[in-house]
Amino acid sequence: KGPLVTHSSGNHAQALALASKQAGLEAYIVMPSNASPVKVEAVKEYGANVVLCKPILQDREDTAQAVMAKHPGSAFIPPYDHPDIISGAGTTGLEFLWQIGGEPLDALIVPVGGGGLLSGVCVAAKGLQPNIRIFAAEPLGADDAARSMQKGEMIEQTDPNTIADGLLTSMGDLTWPIIRDNVEEVLVVSEEEIVAAMRLVWMRMKIVIEPSAAVSVAAALSPRFQEISGLERVGVVLSGGNVDI
Repeated sequence: KGPLVTHSSGNHAQALALASKQAGLEAYIVMPSNASPVKVEAVKEYGANVVLCKPILQDREDTAQAVMAKHPGSAFIPPYDHPDIISGAGTTGLEFLWQIGGEPLDALIVPVGGGGLLSGVCVAAKGLQPNIRIFAAEPLGADDAARSMQKGEMIEQTDPNTIADGLLTSMGDLTWPIIRDNVEEVLVVSEEEIVAAMRLVWMRMKIVIEPSAAVSVAAALSPRFQEISGLERVGVVLSGGNVDI
């Protein structure tokens, strides 16, 4: 059995590292050079090998291919652009709607990077509640999803610059069409709004979230979202707590 290989800046990296350890397999995780140190250390603590690369999709993919070339029999586990990954991420939407009970939600706000989580939530949530409105949340310094929606075609991320290091990559060939057809709007927020949202959740809710998760909160609090009519019950997906003090 060859090693498992992927590229990811956070959650998927740690999940594959732990799964590989439990299965007794070696893992190589390609991570962007600007990934949060706490995420890199967590991957290493789970026993995986970390290979750093430039923080753009093409370099992630090229580095992963180079790793696989050095290890015959290795298997690539996609970080987001695969039906199984999308389905797994979609259980977030299922759990959200199951747990709230009672009156249905008017909308969900989900952060977007590669789009695995967002596209999965779109499919799952609309499968249970077809009229639910889905909004994506994205940092201004990595706004390829917003620009893609405006243009009507996928635009790749080329030079991301944001504190939300879990949202640095481009959407995929599978995730983009789902997002295009099911997301009402991509809400773009500034770095200052992200930091303020993270501080608010830490201080008022006593929940430790990372900047990428705070992007959804910032979007919910943004003037643009506040002016949208017909939204009374809104769910906000907090996508991770990978942060150090």
